[in-house]
Amino acid sequence: MAVRTASFLLFGLFATFHTWGAWANMEMNMEDRVEVYKGDTAQITCMFTSSEGIGGTIIQWFYVTGTGEKQKIYYQDSMSQIVDRATQFTERISVNGTGAPGRVVLTIRDVQLADETEFICLIKGLTDGASEGRTKLKVFGTPDLPTIEGVQTGISVSEVSPSKIGTCEVKNGFPKPNITWYRNNTPLQSVPDEVEVVPSVTSESSGLFSVTSELNLKVVKEDKNDEFYCEVSYFVPGGTRMTETHRINITVFYPPTAVNVWVESPKGDIKEGDSIELHCKDNGNPPSSIISIKRLEENDIDGQSHESDVLVLNNVTSRDSGVYQCTSIDSDTFEPMYGNISVFVHFLHAAVVTPQDTIVVAHGEEFTATCNALSSLKTQAVWLKDGEVVFKGHTLTVKDATFDKAGMYVCVVTVPEIEEMETRGSILVNVKGPPEILKPDNTEIESYDTTVDLSCRVRGFPAPKIIWSTSDGQDLEMASEMMTEDGLQSRVSIQVTSDITASCNASNDHGTDALTFNIKTQGSGVIIAVIIICILLLAILGSVLYFLYKKGKICGRSGKQDLTKDKSNKDNIVVEMKSDNTEEAVLLGVNGEKQSPNEQGGAYLDVQK
Repeated sequence: MAVRTASFLLFGLFATFHTWGAWANMEMNMEDRVEVYKGDTAQITCMFTSSEGIGGTIIQWFYVTGTGEKQKIYYQDSMSQIVDRATQFTERISVNGTGAPGRVVLTIRDVQLADETEFICLIKGLTDGASEGRTKLKVFGTPDLPTIEGVQTGISVSEVSPSKIGTCEVKNGFPKPNITWYRNNTPLQSVPDEVEVVPSVTSESSGLFSVTSELNLKVVKEDKNDEFYCEVSYFVPGGTRMTETHRINITVFYPPTAVNVWVESPKGDIKEGDSIELHCKDNGNPPSSIISIKRLEENDIDGQSHESDVLVLNNVTSRDSGVYQCTSIDSDTFEPMYGNISVFVHFLHAAVVTPQDTIVVAHGEEFTATCNALSSLKTQAVWLKDGEVVFKGHTLTVKDATFDKAGMYVCVVTVPEIEEMETRGSILVNVKGPPEILKPDNTEIESYDTTVDLSCRVRGFPAPKIIWSTSDGQDLEMASEMMTEDGLQSRVSIQVTSDITASCNASNDHGTDALTFNIKTQGSGVIIAVIIICILLLAILGSVLYFLYKKGKICGRSGKQDLTKDKSNKDNIVVEMKSDNTEEAVLLGVNGEKQSPNEQGGAYLDVQK
């Protein structure tokens, strides 16, 4: 009995591990499983050996129903091949092969999800007995691309329990797909009170599965920059595949821990005259809406407050320098938080020139002037005269003062570190000494008019007194007098009828100077000359007209004209002249030939052509 039991056990183990069964000399071999996509064609192969040959072999195919029963779908012997009616495979199966080589293939077309079951191949021989093999058919459906949807509202870190982050969904897969949540490339697993992953599976009417997974998380401030996504894994023939959703972020609400206040503009150093724009914001999310900026006055921490997160100060001065404080009130706890910033306005006060306004220095002596301006930064100065730089530095020193060095000196003070910071001051330098008249280019004047304008520019300090006079002892009345930086400029108008001399006489406490203009009149002599020339021209014209009249060239009279001359002489002009003593003049033709008296044609001026 023990031997028999052992034999049955060995036989059972042999059948289990090699997936075949055998009675007598019948042996069979089949695959454990065949995998195929939904809608494709499946082929299940049954291989066997028999000592009887095919003639006495019966082939049958079965499938296992949902209740575990065997349902025959095909029968074949040496005489017939029969597909069983009224099964789910009746119209979609065929069997290939007669069994002669020991190989039979069951083909199933348009495989459906319900076809996933176990198929049985049964081979019977007349003397070899029967052998049975089994193969499981696995059907796969590729799911749609997964989707992810994050919550649109913000999540507060103060929430006691985990809050919903988002939902992932994958539809129409078979077998059931799996969803895994990731945060920054790290998979998330359920952790009590911190992470909750809630899956749900829906069986569609098509037999496919749709899977939804919801992630709930107790957020912290650091989650504000995290990326969340889902990975979907699903089975395919021969293995598994994976696909991912796009990444999402969540909005995390958290209380502030600090308050920031800064100068938005101008960027860099601030100078007087600028407009300052101060901004204030706490680092909470969302930022507090209860916020204000004020300047902390010395010994007064309750300075005037500006209820806004932006404070604008226009045309600032150094008095606007100081500490500005931003106050933020937490809208949940109503606890205040503070942030401070120091604002410094660089200044450059008005330039101060010493001596002030005006300085008087004797001719040939030395003078010094200083120019400074109170500033928050280092300054530099230059001195200008007549728009040109004459000295660089805060102290101007001029030796051997002359009238050329008298005038207005302008001091320009600037701050090299900040552009456009500039201030100016000035000083008027008077050089005292005897008058000096600036001689014009020409003092010899020829006048064709009856009025002559003269100008005289005099340097000297004190301002000289100018008197105009003429050579006949008359004083002239000035037309105008104008002060200049170094003296006076005077103008006169003189009525002239003849040559005259006019003098500009300048004097002050230190001496005198004079300048003489010689004026020559040109108008009367020219007129007389023109009249004489006109009279002479009229006399000559009258004589010519009278002569022509006498000769008959005008008023209807004609002279003697020889019409018998050859054409070759038409260009000869002959003039005959006789004096009272009948002395004959030699007549020459145009070509210089002498002509006889007979050819003269009388005592007339003949023109022969």
